[in-house]
Amino acid sequence: MMYVSTRGRAPRLSFEEAMLTGLARDGGLYLPETWPQMQPSEIAALAGLDYDEAAFRIMRPFTGDAFDDDELRGIIGRAYASFDHVARCPLVQIGANDWLLELFHGPTLAFKDVAMQLIGQMFETVLKRRGERVTIIGATSGDTGSAAIEAFRGLEAARVYILFPEGRVSEVQRRQMTTPSEANVQAIAVAGDFDDCQALVKDLFNDHEFRDEVRLGGVNSINWARVLAQTVYYFTAAVALGAPARSVSFTVPTGNFGDIFAGYVARRMGLPIDRLVIATNRNDILHRTLETGEHRREGVHPTISPSMDIEVSSNFERLLFELLDREGAAVIQLMDELKSGGFRLSQGALERLRTVFSSARADEAETAEAIARTWRETGEIVCPHTAVGLHAARVQRGDPARPMVTLATAHAAKFPDAVEAACGIRPRLPVRMADLFDRPERVTYVENNAEALKGLIRQGYTT
Repeated sequence: MMYVSTRGRAPRLSFEEAMLTGLARDGGLYLPETWPQMQPSEIAALAGLDYDEAAFRIMRPFTGDAFDDDELRGIIGRAYASFDHVARCPLVQIGANDWLLELFHGPTLAFKDVAMQLIGQMFETVLKRRGERVTIIGATSGDTGSAAIEAFRGLEAARVYILFPEGRVSEVQRRQMTTPSEANVQAIAVAGDFDDCQALVKDLFNDHEFRDEVRLGGVNSINWARVLAQTVYYFTAAVALGAPARSVSFTVPTGNFGDIFAGYVARRMGLPIDRLVIATNRNDILHRTLETGEHRREGVHPTISPSMDIEVSSNFERLLFELLDREGAAVIQLMDELKSGGFRLSQGALERLRTVFSSARADEAETAEAIARTWRETGEIVCPHTAVGLHAARVQRGDPARPMVTLATAHAAKFPDAVEAACGIRPRLPVRMADLFDRPERVTYVENNAEALKGLIRQGYTT
């Protein structure tokens, strides 16, 4: 299995190299050269397997010769050993044919753990084998940062820098990033929004001299291994609900488009997914794109679902590559237009998009109402991001006989103020995190400037 860039001007890479590289040298994102297929009999055979074995079978065709079978099984086992639910990603019924897919049973209580714990183990295995050291940089709107720091803390071969927008993450999210004491991980506050943080990361990756100097790697969802790991729970959920004998729809709270793109990957592999519903908060560029064909920036607004306060959804480029028949030059043109404000999809690309995806938007009042309604009707306490998904699932419900699965992306206790304001219940952190607010914080502040960030990383790289 080889990997190609969405912009068509970077070398083809193996899985191992694509994972360590993150962002392609032409600024694009890596995707498999071809999509592996799972036959209906292979999908049906996932029924009754534990999550770890299902993950092995689903991911194995993508990893090539990066790991032998025993290595890959060991990586998966270590990645999910810290999850507090034996099913890893359990389904919870909330209606006659409506379900929550709980993705928050990992160490930082967010869906990012599903991928980040795996990628941490993959990096460690490869880097130890090679005797190499890597500098990892990432941007976060909240959950990716804590998941990355948790996955890489204490590893000798990796130094990790996570950028987050100062004042735009929840108190729990910030403390999960700033309280780890290991010297190899560092939380960096940036004055700006998530898109500013993400732009800094891309600036550093596109400076090839600096990139090579500090052996830069990325673990944002620009990294293909992250998307691959998230593909697994679409399969396990759908099979539990009757696939491949019947199709299933999924609604996904969406920010950087990686999680829902993983659903698209599962569909391309043969999983019978009927609809993928993009759920957005008031930062609704993706919803507007579905509605009008115009993908145009209008500014980022802070909300009670901060992990979705994103306007430049990096992984949307991967979908554009597919919609545009994998024409790298066409992707480059649209990405250049986005820098100037936005672009319009061709009618053909828009029709292809609408064939698979639907969308809905939840404002702040609708998000709060979804939290309250879910508590009132089911007794489940959900986070604001999950609530955005539940609102979108109601709007785009479709055939009531078809299962609708909404991805529950974070534990409600990560956003206690918003949840309490909506339903009157203040969710508590699990016992293992009860002292989070008593732990000392360690945070570095850096200017919203690529050169200042480079200086900070160079200083750490030489120590």
